[in-house]
Amino acid sequence: MTKIQESGDRVVANVERVIVGKHSEVRLALVGLLCRGHLLIEDVPGTGKTVLAKAIARSLGCSFRRIQFTPDLLPSDVTGLSIFNQKTHEFEFRPGPIMAQIVLADEINRATPKTQSALLECMEERQATVDGVTHPMPEPFLVIATQNPIEYEGTFALPEAQLDRFMLRLRLGYPQPLEEIVILDEQKRGHPLDEIGEVCTIEELRLLQAAVREVYVDSSVSDYIVRLVNATRSHPDVYLGASPRGSIALYRAGQALAALLGRDYVIPDDVKALAEPALAHRLIIKTAASVHDVHPGQVIRELLDTVPIEPPRPTTAPGAPRDIGAGLSSIRDRGAAS
Repeated sequence: MTKIQESGDRVVANVERVIVGKHSEVRLALVGLLCRGHLLIEDVPGTGKTVLAKAIARSLGCSFRRIQFTPDLLPSDVTGLSIFNQKTHEFEFRPGPIMAQIVLADEINRATPKTQSALLECMEERQATVDGVTHPMPEPFLVIATQNPIEYEGTFALPEAQLDRFMLRLRLGYPQPLEEIVILDEQKRGHPLDEIGEVCTIEELRLLQAAVREVYVDSSVSDYIVRLVNATRSHPDVYLGASPRGSIALYRAGQALAALLGRDYVIPDDVKALAEPALAHRLIIKTAASVHDVHPGQVIRELLDTVPIEPPRPTTAPGAPRDIGAGLSSIRDRGAAS
Protein backbone atom coordinates (compact mmCIF):
# COMPACT_ATOMS: atom_id res chain seq x y z
CA MET A 1 0.00 0.00 0.00
CA THR A 2 3.02 2.27 0.21
CA LYS A 3 2.92 2.68 -3.57
CA ILE A 4 -0.68 3.89 -3.42
CA GLN A 5 0.15 6.33 -0.63
CA GLU A 6 3.17 7.71 -2.50
CA SER A 7 1.25 8.12 -5.77
CA GLY A 8 -1.75 9.63 -3.95
CA ASP A 9 0.41 12.12 -2.07
CA ARG A 10 2.06 13.12 -5.34
CA VAL A 11 -1.29 13.77 -7.05
CA VAL A 12 -2.75 15.60 -4.05
CA ALA A 13 0.32 17.82 -3.75
CA ASN A 14 0.13 18.66 -7.45
CA VAL A 15 -3.57 19.55 -7.28
CA GLU A 16 -2.96 21.64 -4.15
CA ARG A 17 -0.71 23.89 -6.19
CA VAL A 18 -4.02 25.16 -7.59
CA ILE A 19 -6.61 24.32 -4.90
CA VAL A 20 -5.37 26.00 -1.71
CA GLY A 21 -6.33 24.84 1.78
CA LYS A 22 -8.64 21.99 0.75
CA HIS A 23 -6.52 18.93 1.52
CA SER A 24 -9.39 16.75 2.77
CA GLU A 25 -11.60 17.60 -0.19
CA VAL A 26 -8.84 16.91 -2.73
CA ARG A 27 -8.14 13.57 -1.07
CA LEU A 28 -11.85 12.73 -1.16
CA ALA A 29 -11.86 13.39 -4.90
CA LEU A 30 -8.92 11.03 -5.28
CA VAL A 31 -10.76 8.41 -3.20
CA GLY A 32 -13.62 8.53 -5.69
CA LEU A 33 -11.24 8.19 -8.63
CA LEU A 34 -9.43 5.19 -7.11
CA CYS A 35 -12.80 3.51 -6.52
CA ARG A 36 -13.91 4.20 -10.10
CA GLY A 37 -16.75 6.26 -8.63
CA HIS A 38 -18.26 9.63 -9.52
CA LEU A 39 -18.31 12.90 -7.60
CA LEU A 40 -21.00 15.50 -6.95
CA ILE A 41 -19.67 18.88 -5.82
CA GLU A 42 -22.26 21.21 -4.32
CA ASP A 43 -21.07 24.74 -3.73
CA VAL A 44 -21.56 28.36 -4.65
CA PRO A 45 -19.88 29.77 -7.78
CA GLY A 46 -16.23 30.73 -7.60
CA THR A 47 -15.01 28.17 -5.06
CA GLY A 48 -12.88 26.17 -7.49
CA LYS A 49 -15.11 23.31 -8.63
CA THR A 50 -14.10 23.52 -12.29
CA VAL A 51 -10.46 24.15 -11.43
CA LEU A 52 -10.42 21.03 -9.25
CA ALA A 53 -11.68 18.86 -12.11
CA LYS A 54 -9.15 20.30 -14.56
CA ALA A 55 -6.28 19.95 -12.07
CA ILE A 56 -7.08 16.27 -11.48
CA ALA A 57 -7.23 15.59 -15.23
CA ARG A 58 -3.90 17.31 -15.89
CA SER A 59 -2.23 15.59 -12.94
CA LEU A 60 -3.18 12.19 -14.39
CA GLY A 61 -2.76 12.97 -18.08
CA CYS A 62 -6.43 12.12 -18.71
CA SER A 63 -8.59 13.47 -21.50
CA PHE A 64 -10.96 16.15 -20.19
CA ARG A 65 -14.28 17.48 -21.49
CA ARG A 66 -16.62 20.02 -19.96
CA ILE A 67 -20.38 19.97 -20.52
CA GLN A 68 -22.30 23.12 -19.60
CA PHE A 69 -25.78 21.89 -18.71
CA THR A 70 -28.60 24.21 -19.78
CA PRO A 71 -32.38 23.76 -20.14
CA ASP A 72 -32.09 23.38 -23.94
CA LEU A 73 -29.35 20.71 -23.82
CA LEU A 74 -30.41 17.46 -25.51
CA PRO A 75 -29.36 13.89 -24.62
CA SER A 76 -27.58 13.60 -27.98
CA ASP A 77 -25.53 16.66 -27.05
CA VAL A 78 -24.11 14.55 -24.21
CA THR A 79 -23.79 11.04 -25.62
CA GLY A 80 -23.30 11.85 -29.31
CA LEU A 81 -25.36 10.95 -32.37
CA SER A 82 -25.23 9.12 -35.69
CA ILE A 83 -24.87 11.27 -38.81
CA PHE A 84 -25.48 10.05 -42.36
CA ASN A 85 -22.37 10.22 -44.52
CA GLN A 86 -23.41 10.92 -48.11
CA LYS A 87 -20.09 9.65 -49.46
CA THR A 88 -20.22 6.23 -47.85
CA HIS A 89 -24.03 6.11 -47.63
CA GLU A 90 -23.70 4.92 -44.03
CA PHE A 91 -24.40 6.37 -40.63
CA GLU A 92 -21.32 7.37 -38.66
CA PHE A 93 -21.29 7.80 -34.91
CA ARG A 94 -20.01 11.16 -33.69
CA PRO A 95 -19.14 10.72 -29.99
CA GLY A 96 -20.34 13.35 -27.55
CA PRO A 97 -18.33 15.00 -24.78
CA ILE A 98 -19.23 12.20 -22.36
CA MET A 99 -16.67 10.04 -24.19
CA ALA A 100 -13.75 11.40 -22.17
CA GLN A 101 -11.84 10.04 -19.19
CA ILE A 102 -12.74 12.91 -16.87
CA VAL A 103 -15.99 14.73 -17.61
CA LEU A 104 -17.12 17.89 -15.84
CA ALA A 105 -20.92 18.09 -15.83
CA ASP A 106 -21.21 21.74 -14.87
CA GLU A 107 -24.47 22.87 -13.22
CA ILE A 108 -26.04 19.49 -13.89
CA ASN A 109 -29.35 20.48 -12.28
CA ARG A 110 -30.00 23.12 -14.99
CA ALA A 111 -30.70 20.43 -17.60
CA THR A 112 -34.09 18.80 -18.01
CA PRO A 113 -34.72 15.34 -16.49
CA LYS A 114 -34.60 13.86 -19.99
CA THR A 115 -31.05 15.09 -20.51
CA GLN A 116 -30.01 14.18 -16.97
CA SER A 117 -31.17 10.62 -17.60
CA ALA A 118 -28.68 10.35 -20.47
CA LEU A 119 -25.96 10.08 -17.81
CA LEU A 120 -27.53 7.15 -15.94
CA GLU A 121 -26.28 4.39 -18.24
CA CYS A 122 -22.93 6.10 -18.75
CA MET A 123 -22.20 6.43 -15.04
CA GLU A 124 -23.42 3.04 -13.84
CA GLU A 125 -22.74 0.68 -16.76
CA ARG A 126 -19.90 2.71 -18.31
CA GLN A 127 -21.44 2.61 -21.74
CA ALA A 128 -23.77 4.67 -23.90
CA THR A 129 -26.39 3.23 -26.22
CA VAL A 130 -27.11 5.39 -29.26
CA ASP A 131 -29.46 4.20 -32.03
CA GLY A 132 -29.30 0.67 -30.66
CA VAL A 133 -25.50 0.50 -30.71
CA THR A 134 -23.58 0.32 -27.42
CA HIS A 135 -20.39 2.35 -27.10
CA PRO A 136 -18.06 1.74 -24.12
CA MET A 137 -16.74 4.58 -21.99
CA PRO A 138 -12.97 5.11 -21.88
CA GLU A 139 -10.94 3.90 -18.90
CA PRO A 140 -10.54 5.46 -16.45
CA PHE A 141 -13.90 7.21 -16.46
CA LEU A 142 -14.93 9.81 -13.88
CA VAL A 143 -17.88 12.20 -13.90
CA ILE A 144 -17.51 15.27 -11.70
CA ALA A 145 -20.87 17.05 -11.54
CA THR A 146 -21.44 20.43 -9.95
CA GLN A 147 -24.52 22.25 -8.78
CA ASN A 148 -25.29 25.45 -6.89
CA PRO A 149 -27.13 24.62 -3.63
CA ILE A 150 -28.31 28.22 -3.20
CA GLU A 151 -29.96 29.23 -6.48
CA TYR A 152 -32.82 26.94 -7.52
CA GLU A 153 -34.57 29.21 -10.04
CA GLY A 154 -34.64 27.54 -13.45
CA THR A 155 -33.22 24.26 -12.16
CA PHE A 156 -34.45 20.66 -12.07
CA ALA A 157 -33.70 18.74 -8.90
CA LEU A 158 -31.68 15.59 -9.47
CA PRO A 159 -33.88 12.48 -9.04
CA GLU A 160 -32.95 9.87 -6.47
CA ALA A 161 -31.75 7.47 -9.17
CA GLN A 162 -29.29 10.08 -10.42
CA LEU A 163 -28.03 11.04 -6.95
CA ASP A 164 -27.48 7.39 -6.11
CA ARG A 165 -25.00 7.12 -9.03
CA PHE A 166 -22.58 9.48 -7.29
CA MET A 167 -20.22 7.73 -4.93
CA LEU A 168 -19.36 10.85 -2.94
CA ARG A 169 -20.74 14.32 -2.47
CA LEU A 170 -18.42 17.04 -1.23
CA ARG A 171 -18.25 20.77 -0.72
CA LEU A 172 -15.19 22.96 -1.11
CA GLY A 173 -16.40 26.01 0.80
CA TYR A 174 -14.81 29.44 1.02
CA PRO A 175 -11.07 29.66 1.77
CA GLN A 176 -9.74 31.12 5.00
CA PRO A 177 -8.49 34.75 4.78
CA LEU A 178 -4.82 33.73 4.77
CA GLU A 179 -5.52 31.09 2.12
CA GLU A 180 -7.32 33.66 -0.01
CA ILE A 181 -4.26 35.93 0.18
CA VAL A 182 -2.16 33.03 -1.14
CA ILE A 183 -4.64 32.58 -4.00
CA LEU A 184 -4.34 36.26 -4.92
CA ASP A 185 -0.54 36.11 -4.87
CA GLU A 186 -0.43 32.95 -7.00
CA GLN A 187 -2.71 34.44 -9.64
CA LYS A 188 -0.95 37.78 -9.81
CA ARG A 189 0.55 37.16 -13.25
CA GLY A 190 -1.25 34.02 -14.39
CA HIS A 191 -3.21 31.00 -13.30
CA PRO A 192 -1.20 28.21 -11.62
CA LEU A 193 -3.35 25.67 -13.47
CA ASP A 194 -1.34 26.47 -16.60
CA GLU A 195 1.86 25.33 -14.88
CA ILE A 196 0.91 21.93 -13.46
CA GLY A 197 1.65 18.78 -15.43
CA GLU A 198 1.22 15.03 -15.31
CA VAL A 199 2.53 13.34 -12.15
CA CYS A 200 0.83 9.95 -12.53
CA THR A 201 0.29 8.01 -15.75
CA ILE A 202 -3.01 6.47 -16.78
CA GLU A 203 -1.49 2.99 -16.67
CA GLU A 204 -0.26 3.62 -13.13
CA LEU A 205 -3.73 4.81 -12.15
CA ARG A 206 -5.27 1.60 -13.47
CA LEU A 207 -2.84 -0.44 -11.38
CA LEU A 208 -3.67 1.65 -8.31
CA GLN A 209 -7.40 1.12 -8.87
CA ALA A 210 -6.85 -2.64 -9.01
CA ALA A 211 -4.62 -2.60 -5.91
CA VAL A 212 -7.20 -0.72 -3.86
CA ARG A 213 -9.62 -3.65 -4.24
CA GLU A 214 -7.12 -5.86 -2.38
CA VAL A 215 -7.23 -3.78 0.83
CA TYR A 216 -8.37 -6.03 3.69
CA VAL A 217 -11.81 -5.35 5.23
CA ASP A 218 -12.59 -7.37 8.35
CA SER A 219 -16.05 -8.86 8.76
CA SER A 220 -16.64 -6.65 11.80
CA VAL A 221 -16.03 -3.53 9.68
CA SER A 222 -18.37 -4.82 6.97
CA ASP A 223 -20.96 -5.49 9.65
CA TYR A 224 -20.56 -1.93 10.95
CA ILE A 225 -21.09 -0.53 7.45
CA VAL A 226 -24.28 -2.56 6.96
CA ARG A 227 -25.68 -1.63 10.38
CA LEU A 228 -24.94 2.04 9.75
CA VAL A 229 -26.66 2.00 6.35
CA ASN A 230 -29.61 0.04 7.71
CA ALA A 231 -29.99 2.61 10.47
CA THR A 232 -30.63 5.29 7.83
CA ARG A 233 -33.64 3.29 6.62
CA SER A 234 -35.30 3.12 10.05
CA HIS A 235 -34.51 6.62 11.32
CA PRO A 236 -37.75 8.42 12.29
CA ASP A 237 -36.83 11.57 10.32
CA VAL A 238 -35.87 9.75 7.11
CA TYR A 239 -38.41 9.00 4.38
CA LEU A 240 -35.97 7.10 2.15
CA GLY A 241 -32.70 5.64 3.45
CA ALA A 242 -29.51 4.68 1.67
CA SER A 243 -29.62 1.83 -0.84
CA PRO A 244 -27.24 -1.15 -1.03
CA ARG A 245 -25.28 0.94 -3.52
CA GLY A 246 -24.55 3.20 -0.56
CA SER A 247 -23.12 0.27 1.39
CA ILE A 248 -20.90 -0.66 -1.55
CA ALA A 249 -19.76 2.95 -1.95
CA LEU A 250 -18.83 3.20 1.73
CA TYR A 251 -17.02 -0.15 1.62
CA ARG A 252 -14.93 0.70 -1.44
CA ALA A 253 -14.25 4.26 -0.34
CA GLY A 254 -12.96 2.89 2.96
CA GLN A 255 -10.51 0.68 1.05
CA ALA A 256 -9.23 3.66 -0.96
CA LEU A 257 -8.89 5.95 2.05
CA ALA A 258 -7.02 3.30 4.02
CA ALA A 259 -4.61 2.80 1.12
CA LEU A 260 -4.04 6.54 0.73
CA LEU A 261 -3.19 6.68 4.45
CA GLY A 262 -0.65 3.89 4.01
CA ARG A 263 -2.65 0.99 5.46
CA ASP A 264 -3.62 -2.30 3.86
CA TYR A 265 -6.64 -2.72 6.13
CA VAL A 266 -9.75 -0.65 6.85
CA ILE A 267 -10.61 0.53 10.36
CA PRO A 268 -13.95 1.89 11.65
CA ASP A 269 -12.54 5.43 11.69
CA ASP A 270 -12.22 5.25 7.90
CA VAL A 271 -15.93 4.42 7.70
CA LYS A 272 -16.80 7.28 10.03
CA ALA A 273 -14.75 9.77 8.02
CA LEU A 274 -16.52 8.78 4.80
CA ALA A 275 -20.07 8.19 6.06
CA GLU A 276 -21.40 11.68 5.41
CA PRO A 277 -19.84 12.18 1.93
CA ALA A 278 -20.95 8.67 0.88
CA LEU A 279 -24.45 8.51 2.39
CA ALA A 280 -25.94 11.95 3.07
CA HIS A 281 -26.94 12.69 -0.53
CA ARG A 282 -28.79 9.36 -0.71
CA LEU A 283 -31.23 10.23 2.10
CA ILE A 284 -34.62 11.91 1.74
CA ILE A 285 -35.81 13.66 4.86
CA LYS A 286 -39.49 13.62 5.78
CA THR A 287 -41.32 16.87 5.16
CA ALA A 288 -42.28 17.26 8.81
CA ALA A 289 -38.63 16.90 9.85
CA SER A 290 -37.30 19.24 7.16
CA VAL A 291 -39.57 21.97 8.49
CA HIS A 292 -37.55 21.78 11.69
CA ASP A 293 -34.26 22.13 9.75
CA VAL A 294 -33.33 18.46 9.97
CA HIS A 295 -30.91 17.69 7.12
CA PRO A 296 -29.22 14.47 5.93
CA GLY A 297 -25.78 15.36 7.24
CA GLN A 298 -27.22 15.87 10.70
CA VAL A 299 -28.88 12.44 10.58
CA ILE A 300 -25.61 10.75 9.54
CA ARG A 301 -23.68 12.42 12.37
CA GLU A 302 -26.35 11.34 14.84
CA LEU A 303 -26.13 7.74 13.65
CA LEU A 304 -22.34 7.77 13.94
CA ASP A 305 -22.82 8.63 17.63
CA THR A 306 -25.51 6.03 18.27
CA VAL A 307 -24.65 2.99 16.12
CA PRO A 308 -22.07 1.02 18.14
CA ILE A 309 -18.95 -0.57 16.75
CA GLU A 310 -19.40 -4.14 17.89
CA PRO A 311 -16.36 -6.25 18.80
CA PRO A 312 -14.96 -8.55 16.10
CA ARG A 313 -16.83 -11.77 15.55
CA PRO A 314 -15.17 -15.12 14.81
CA THR A 315 -15.25 -16.24 11.20
CA THR A 316 -15.46 -19.77 9.85
CA ALA A 317 -13.74 -19.01 6.57
CA PRO A 318 -10.73 -21.31 6.16
CA GLY A 319 -7.47 -19.52 6.75
CA ALA A 320 -9.18 -16.24 7.66
CA PRO A 321 -8.19 -14.39 10.87
CA ARG A 322 -10.56 -14.93 13.77
CA ASP A 323 -10.80 -11.24 14.59
CA ILE A 324 -9.59 -7.92 13.31
CA GLY A 325 -6.66 -7.86 15.74
CA ALA A 326 -5.42 -11.18 14.44
CA GLY A 327 -6.08 -10.03 10.90
CA LEU A 328 -4.00 -6.89 11.32
CA SER A 329 -1.18 -8.87 12.94
CA SER A 330 -1.11 -11.35 10.06
CA ILE A 331 -1.10 -8.52 7.52
CA ARG A 332 1.78 -6.78 9.27
CA ASP A 333 3.68 -10.10 9.49
CA ARG A 334 3.24 -10.67 5.76
CA GLY A 335 4.45 -7.14 5.07
CA ALA A 336 7.51 -7.61 7.28
CA ALA A 337 8.33 -10.91 5.63
CA SER A 338 8.18 -9.39 2.17
